[in-house]
Amino acid sequence: MSVKKRIIIHVDMDHFFTAVEEREHPEFKDKPVIVGADPKEGKGRGVVSTCNYEARKFGVRSGMPISRAWKLCPEAIYRPVNYALYKKVSSEIMDILRKYAEKFEQWGIDEAFLDITSKVKDYEKAEVLAHEIKREIFEKEELTCSVGMGPNKLVAKIASDFQKPDGLMVVREGDVEKFLAPLPVRKLLWVGRKTEQKLKRIGLKTIGDLANYDPAVLTETFGVMGMQLYLMAHGVDRSEVEERNEVKSISRELTFEEDTADSEIVFDTLDKLSEEVHKDMAEQNLFFKTVTVKVRYENFETHTHGKTLPFVNNRLRDLQKMVRELVQDYLRPGRKMRLVGVRVSNFVSAEKQKRLI
Repeated sequence: MSVKKRIIIHVDMDHFFTAVEEREHPEFKDKPVIVGADPKEGKGRGVVSTCNYEARKFGVRSGMPISRAWKLCPEAIYRPVNYALYKKVSSEIMDILRKYAEKFEQWGIDEAFLDITSKVKDYEKAEVLAHEIKREIFEKEELTCSVGMGPNKLVAKIASDFQKPDGLMVVREGDVEKFLAPLPVRKLLWVGRKTEQKLKRIGLKTIGDLANYDPAVLTETFGVMGMQLYLMAHGVDRSEVEERNEVKSISRELTFEEDTADSEIVFDTLDKLSEEVHKDMAEQNLFFKTVTVKVRYENFETHTHGKTLPFVNNRLRDLQKMVRELVQDYLRPGRKMRLVGVRVSNFVSAEKQKRLI
């Protein structure tokens, strides 16, 4: 008896934060909208969280310094990040999506995977279902989304980015390698800038180049990841769609009003960020094992450094002490910091901890 081939959908909300802002403020329609830090007439700190497509026409992009965004598009409408609102809308959207799926997996605040294998008999029916999902989200939430469909999560995720905004891209199993081949290697999941640069240095610019390369050489160059890259380039992904309810990490970061090399300012800021993180942990009854600090220098060079304890902990004083120790290596005379952050992860719930004691 043959196993039915999987059909996976990836739903990605279009420019989610700014789309919600436009919905709440109809007067923003057809105007460039940027969500992020206060630009303060080109002198603001921080970065762009999201921008709509009108703003992107001016060259504005997510993650860009807000001061740069202001120079490119001073006439844009700038909005602060309203996480409470975005989380509420996200929850409503995820409730809609969940009912369409055999298996469901939320990715961040504005993306989700749906395994619809048992819900439809073929790709024609799956496409009808995808249109129904898009219609319901638009009717109930007044927001558009882009949908990718394929035989696994990897292909579905790449496909959802193919016809943005408000797109629907279907990639059948027999068309996977043809679909992937012309795309830049950066489109593959987990391929960041550094990996992309390494691949380009050996002449691999497209996913097709990667698929045709010697897997043994890739393994020599990238270790275990080399074979993974080779398989992904052929569209191979066996990972399951699965619900992830547990909190993976809690973090806070802050961009200084002025770049600083003053260790006291850095320590005080990290202490306060640690307090905020600890408060979130306490509210969720969590113990942590891993602590990570993030440092961004004035030239945007960014570093993270973490430490995992041999035992779980939930004490603020210990968290602050670890954070101070971790940041020491980055406090260098004359090197000014632009941003610092604190992240805790590798959690155990207090209830589970009680059972272990």
